[in-house]
Amino acid sequence: MSVTAEQVWAALEQVEDPEIPVVSLVDLGVVRDVQVDGDRVHVEFTPTFLGCPALEVMRDRMAAKIAELGAEPDVEVIADDSWSTDRITAAGREKLREAGFAPPAPRPAETPTLLQLRKGFRCPYCGSTETRLDNLFGPTPCRSIRYCESCKQPFEQFKTI
Repeated sequence: MSVTAEQVWAALEQVEDPEIPVVSLVDLGVVRDVQVDGDRVHVEFTPTFLGCPALEVMRDRMAAKIAELGAEPDVEVIADDSWSTDRITAAGREKLREAGFAPPAPRPAETPTLLQLRKGFRCPYCGSTETRLDNLFGPTPCRSIRYCESCKQPFEQFKTI
């Protein structure tokens, strides 16, 4: 009996992001497509950025999860730079918030200016919008460091990409 695409999607929802394990690769929106052809499963995924150091880890974990289903994995990296923070699922955004990360805001129609990036984002700890940008460059290229004036906690803000 061969696996179904639904089974593969469910299995991939269990694969944690290596850098932020509170979200799965499906929640993060990097898994683009799943196609099943008999015992072969083809998965297309796009990393959050092309220089992602966890690229091979993600590919290997997805392939292992597919192999656990008894299928032959074919995991393809789509390097067209098409991932954006808009692909993060609602469940993924909530998981990030619960873990102390501020999820990204929806992408504006126009390119954001530094002034727009400086405006207050909601603190994941207390909910206040009295926050400030402390450092545009966080621990990874997709995160900034912010500070909440209300609860005095620093937090990571996902950049809108």
